[in-house]
This record gives sequence, structure tokens and C-alpha cells, in this order.
Amino acid sequence: MKGDYPIRRLCDLLDVSSSGYYRWQRQPTSARKRRDAELIPLIAAAHRKGRRAYGAPRIVQELREAGTPISQRRCARLMRELGLQGKKRHCRQPRTTDSRHGQPVAENLLAERPAPTGPNQAWVGDITFIKTLEGWVYLAVILDLWSRRVVGWACGATLHASLVLAALARAIAQRQPPAGLMYHSDRGSQYVDADYRRALSDHQIEQSMSRAGNCYDNAFAESFEIGSIW
Repeated sequence: MKGDYPIRRLCDLLDVSSSGYYRWQRQPTSARKRRDAELIPLIAAAHRKGRRAYGAPRIVQELREAGTPISQRRCARLMRELGLQGKKRHCRQPRTTDSRHGQPVAENLLAERPAPTGPNQAWVGDITFIKTLEGWVYLAVILDLWSRRVVGWACGATLHASLVLAALARAIAQRQPPAGLMYHSDRGSQYVDADYRRALSDHQIEQSMSRAGNCYDNAFAESFEIGSIW
């Protein structure tokens, strides 16, 4: 633009003194700006390498591994100036119920019987998950339907049947339930496991399961709040 119009006229339009403009032009480039100019193409190249998905932390890691020292704050600032940004990863929640196992399921006894009148007549169970700094942790919990208290629980890194077996063992050890107790859950693969069913049978516990695709049949267990354990 300054090749088409006199500097003085441009300064007047921008409300800048021409002497101030020439003084600014004579100033040497600062070391900070020179370093920024060196880093900009490296940041842009790392962003392209990451298919334009890398954010400042990943780009800093890439540059440091290549021998280029840079702070995350500086990288983030230069990325903003370049209009570059990383793509946020969606944190997918794990699934806890897999009813596509083809195994026989128990009848829904909970829907047929009246509400319990005392403890250890009906238990309900479910599996949920907890987000931690090291990833997802699964929680199997068993509640007494009458008292609405937790009678057994277990945490684990996997959804194996051993998780619900551990919760059941703790509940039985704490409550010593009488024969004929009804235990209700969803149709998850953990609850149709042969070892789990054997454990119920050994303690004369009747198994009950929700109808297919109906979360309301086990609403009390599924609405359980983790904080109630502690």
C-alpha cells in the first residue's frame, strides 16, 4: 500500500505521526520476534504433520523431541496468531452392558412380586464407570431394595464376570442372606456367566433380570449415586 500512496498521507489516515512511523521502522527487530519468526514455520510443519489435529502440547512435544526448545505458552500464542488449533478428542464413555450374548436369561421376578417388607428380601445390582486420571474404572454395586443401602461393591479395570462376583461375595459375607433372596440385574453378559449363576445357586438366591432394552426395570440400581458408597 505504501507503494501506491505517500507515507505521510497514510500516517494521517491512520492517525499516526510520520516521525513515529520512521522511528519505529528504524528500530532493530527484537530477539523475541526473531525467535518467533524461526519457530513459526516449525510449528506450522508440525501441525501439518499431525493432520491439523495437534494442539500446543503435542506440537511442543514434537519440537522438543526434534531438538527445538519451546514453551507451551509460546507455542499456544504463535498458534493463535497463525489461526491454528488442534482437534478436541471426544472422550467416549465405555459401555457396561452387553446383552448380545445369546445366553439364556432369567425371568423378571421383580415386576411380579410386591415390594419388600424387610431387608435381604430383594437386591438389585448394576455396573457403572468412574473417570480417573488413569482412565475408566468400573464399579459393580449391589443394593438392598428395601433399605436402599449398598450391601456389596467391587471396583476393577475390566468388565469381566469376576467384577460382579467380587461384589456378590462381599454382599453375602456382610449380610448372610436367607434362602429365597431375589437378586435383580440387567441382561449384561457378566450376569449370565456360568460362575456367577453357580454362585447364586449355591447360596439359594433367585435370579431376576430386566426385560430386553428396558432400563426402567432396574431403575433404582441405575439411578444409584457413587457417593452413596462412602
